[in-house]
Amino acid sequence: MRILIIFFTLILLCSACQEASESTNVKYTPYLMEDAYNVAFLIMDGVYNTELTAPFDIFHHTRFRDSIKPMNVFTVAKNEDVVTSFEGIRLIPDFHYLHDSIPSIDILVIPSAEHHLDSDLEDTIMMNWVRKVAKNSEFVTSHCDGAFVLAEAGLLNNVVATTFPSDIELMRQKYPELDIRDNVLFVHDGKFITSAGGAKSFEAALYLCEYLYGKTIAQRLAEGLVIDWNLDEVAHLVVED
Repeated sequence: MRILIIFFTLILLCSACQEASESTNVKYTPYLMEDAYNVAFLIMDGVYNTELTAPFDIFHHTRFRDSIKPMNVFTVAKNEDVVTSFEGIRLIPDFHYLHDSIPSIDILVIPSAEHHLDSDLEDTIMMNWVRKVAKNSEFVTSHCDGAFVLAEAGLLNNVVATTFPSDIELMRQKYPELDIRDNVLFVHDGKFITSAGGAKSFEAALYLCEYLYGKTIAQRLAEGLVIDWNLDEVAHLVVED
């Protein structure tokens, strides 16, 4: 009898382990609201926390504002590997652009990453994906050195842009044909919004919200994150058509 009890206990334990293993392999799909902007954040190893989380927070909070078209926010990466940010946070991407069926992207966000000045710019697969998405999106935004990805992809030709303050001269040297501005926190030219990054990524994201939803909504979003927001006090450039 004792042997039978042990036998059935082992069967139950094996069954539980199998169920746990299967549950960990179930792919998580983020909830996407209908009639909303789909906002994709391109992430990779070395992504900087602030350039990712600042606009992510602002855009996610649009879900809690009435009478506007909110934003679905999700992350996209090249493969299924866990992404480790520069500061050490481990992230599981929502979608993998090599093989997943990704929702149509209305707004593409390119946060800065550790190797956006070197090896990431040699990733032709990523560059081709960025070009493809940018062609069909309503807005493409970059923060800090994310602008180098846009430049390398050829998307900033005939577009006024900016980047991380201490990398402006480097960008001008690397892409002498481009119009790179300093002394501004962000630039809006056509569908492209490029920002200096860092904590100022909040301002660029709030600007896009004010552009889409109006001043009152932008101020309420800022208040929800305890941010003082007044576009008139932010050094920025909007390039008129």
